[in-house]
Amino acid sequence: MTADLIVIAKEPVPGRVKTRLTPHYSHREAAALAEAALTDTLATVAAAPAGARTLALDGAPGPWLPPGFQVLAQRGDGLDERLAHAFADAYAGRPLVLVGMDTPQLTADHLREAAAALRTHDAVLGPAADGGFWLLGLTRPDAALLRGVPMSRPDTGRHQLARLRAAGLSVAALPELTDVDTAADAAVVAALAPHGRFAAAFRHHTAARA
Repeated sequence: MTADLIVIAKEPVPGRVKTRLTPHYSHREAAALAEAALTDTLATVAAAPAGARTLALDGAPGPWLPPGFQVLAQRGDGLDERLAHAFADAYAGRPLVLVGMDTPQLTADHLREAAAALRTHDAVLGPAADGGFWLLGLTRPDAALLRGVPMSRPDTGRHQLARLRAAGLSVAALPELTDVDTAADAAVVAALAPHGRFAAAFRHHTAARA
């Protein structure tokens, strides 16, 4: 069975996204980098096999949204709740694979690998270099697997993995990726995917500052 794909994201509005890129970049530049990362991510998800594609969005869609996505408003207060609601709202009886907008080096092969893992496992987790996670896949959504997991911390990935295992789920692991949070992260990710929109935006705004 083909998995459904979810992207959870914020509208790239200056001052609301990628605030850890400042003061190295202005709020406008940080938002431009966020928009480029989101554009790359959505293009990859659009090109990957999927039963359905959903964007769980905080904000309003823009010209960066390609066709073929159902757009759902994010619900909940903390990120743990918003993730739980995104899974529940997008569920249509098929396995679900969720990614964020912070890993523009994401490839269709990563998504294929995650979907394949859900044929033999209950869950799949992609660890992030900062201790979080960049991908979570579930054969069935369950809010209890996410609610209360501490988010945006160096031990978030460890806590999420422990929660999945405590529920008796078999968990497959994907390779570790770097989230774009800081200017140093942006340089690393741009080098990993030099032909994407994010890398082009990084080069443009970095050159402008030089």
